[in-house]
Amino acid sequence: MLALWSQGLLGAPDRRGGPAAMLRRLGAVQLDTISVLARSHELVVYARLGGIGREAVEAAYWSGTSAFEYWAHAASILPMADWPWYAMRRARYRDAVTGPAAPRDAIMAALRTEGPQTARQLGGARQGGDWWDWSPLKRAAEELLAAGEVVCVSRRGWHRVYDLAERAIPAAVRDHAPSDLECKVALVRRAASALGVGTVADLADYHRQRPTRMRAVLDEAGLLPVAVEGWNAPAWADPAAIEALSVGLPRTHRTTLLSPFDSLIWDRARTERIFGLAHRLEAYVPAAKRVHGYFAMPVLAGGRLIARVDPVRRDGVLIGRTVTLERPRAVGAVARAMAEAAGWVGCAGVSVERVVPPDAAGPLRAALTAAMRTR
Repeated sequence: MLALWSQGLLGAPDRRGGPAAMLRRLGAVQLDTISVLARSHELVVYARLGGIGREAVEAAYWSGTSAFEYWAHAASILPMADWPWYAMRRARYRDAVTGPAAPRDAIMAALRTEGPQTARQLGGARQGGDWWDWSPLKRAAEELLAAGEVVCVSRRGWHRVYDLAERAIPAAVRDHAPSDLECKVALVRRAASALGVGTVADLADYHRQRPTRMRAVLDEAGLLPVAVEGWNAPAWADPAAIEALSVGLPRTHRTTLLSPFDSLIWDRARTERIFGLAHRLEAYVPAAKRVHGYFAMPVLAGGRLIARVDPVRRDGVLIGRTVTLERPRAVGAVARAMAEAAGWVGCAGVSVERVVPPDAAGPLRAALTAAMRTR
């Protein structure tokens, strides 16, 4: 319950602050190139707020001064207010750069005189189709981004548009220079706030910090040591989550499809510990060896992960290529989740191909028909 509440998945959707408020609550939204129903950063918003339009999501992430892209839990969108807390990481990247300075100097000069540009405009597009074929200028742009000299201010066709940090990051945020200790404390607090409760490994994984760094600042971060039934490691809780628990958490649960990169479940070990579901992204598994499908999306309902749906859109129909029911009575909730998602992405119909177990196929199809009538 604490995890769901902290992740904004408990209670009725609170759309007042839109995607920007959701981002501030989560502290990080992971980015990924795969797009099935939508890209993962859109799916994260949808899971919490429902059918928010793509324009509102893009505006919250890449327009104005509410967010920035950086390396946290992989490549992520982060709240602009958190820029100072990555100063330690940016310094490490700066110290690690060993390549020639000329490409970086050329990029900085071009951005300064000509404004924001993509890697292709800078002359550094990929030489081939894979990341290891980046040209020296593209690699230099990514080095500058990691070091905090440039930032991604928007996306064009999923390509980063770079600009100078001195121009894109508000001065009040950019000029804040916290110590390494302050960075560590802030990030462990942010992780605890987003998780509700977690082990040291959980807290470290949220922003991909070293567990030893997290452990050293737990007391200074003001976290509360707690024991969680069934967990073999000590845990720490966010004081705000404990207070909410004492007052009484909402009883309304979201029923929704989850991106495999959603912060509720991106830590596979934690997901299995909390929900009893061993989930694996099979996009890079050969098709013949896939069990649950290319982009199997867990279905959250009643605070549990009850099924997995591998979706695809085809001719205006949302198709569950493989639907795996983890619970025998899950058909109604799965049908509602699929029907709602179909409406969000503009599909007029819903169907399923393969259902596990097979004897649930008939009931699921019937439930889908009913759900489409009432959506």
